[in-house]
Amino acid sequence: MKKRFDYGYLIALVISLSVALLIGAGIIAITGRSPLRAYGALIDGVFSSWRHIGDTLEYAMVLCLCGLACDVGSRAGIFNVGGEGQLLLGALVASRIGTLMDGVTPWLAIPCAILGAVAVGGFYAFIPGILKVKLKVNEVITTIMMNSIAVFLCVYFAKGPWKNSVNAEGIIVPEAYRFTTLIRSSNLSTAIIISAVLTFLVWYILQKTTKGYEMRLTGDNPRFARFAGIKADRLVIAAMVVSGMMCGLVGMFRVYGAERIFKTTAVSNEYYFEGLMVAMIAQYQPLPTIIISLIFAILKIGAMGMQSVGVPIQIYWILQTVVIFCMAGEKGIRAAIRKAREKRAAERDVLARREGGTANE
Repeated sequence: MKKRFDYGYLIALVISLSVALLIGAGIIAITGRSPLRAYGALIDGVFSSWRHIGDTLEYAMVLCLCGLACDVGSRAGIFNVGGEGQLLLGALVASRIGTLMDGVTPWLAIPCAILGAVAVGGFYAFIPGILKVKLKVNEVITTIMMNSIAVFLCVYFAKGPWKNSVNAEGIIVPEAYRFTTLIRSSNLSTAIIISAVLTFLVWYILQKTTKGYEMRLTGDNPRFARFAGIKADRLVIAAMVVSGMMCGLVGMFRVYGAERIFKTTAVSNEYYFEGLMVAMIAQYQPLPTIIISLIFAILKIGAMGMQSVGVPIQIYWILQTVVIFCMAGEKGIRAAIRKAREKRAAERDVLARREGGTANE
């Protein structure tokens, strides 16, 4: 049976965004600024030039892939909080491969960098995955701890043994291997083409294939999935590994595209955790993840434009937090409204029966 589109969720999202913008307007007004002027600067900051549009699309790409990586894991019932570390390690290994293969044709070096990033991201996710399945170790704890380990490892190698330039604070990717910029002066590169293909594949696998159904069944009821003949443990580990591979690939895209040099503070500024928030708001569904990633990217890049009228960029975090807060209570609010409606309907039914009985007498 084909699942109907949840219009209630869409309405809740629109209401959440409206509430966030109203609260943001109130905060801006309290500080003596004009909300209309500030939001005008937000829109102008996104759509005033092709460069801003390119930066918005690049940021949306990063959030979308990180969100989809979280979707893959959660669909099978495992929560990958270690995407930030997997992303950084993928970027580190990819940049190192680039320096080692300097002079080799890009047709060989770039695929090797992609494979290296995917492999290290997947392996780093495999560790908490196998601990979860075999030893029942909470994956949230292990992935959070492994994030810190990854950050310190990356800082050590980037500023120490693998540093390839005296003047740089990291690993510079050879110019011949960098992704082509699609919009001049923006961060948007040809990596978005690969990302679009990957996004479609993730959506198709999760929504249209037997494997996606098995993952959903495993995540909803692992015990029943085992009774149904599904190898749930293998599926959980595989989902975790794929999630890590996607994060590693995002790191490679960042260092070969927008940044062109590996520095932990530049490659990722907790992008995975923002992607995680996107996935949670989207209820771990691929299509809403894509839409919300674009909305958050517009808010983030637009918030930079709001600085021109004296509104700090921190307004973005306020708007984002309010949206998350509203959407977190969306199911509970809808359940309460539904319960109230059912109660009123039951009361009307009882009243109608009483009136009918009185009339018969």
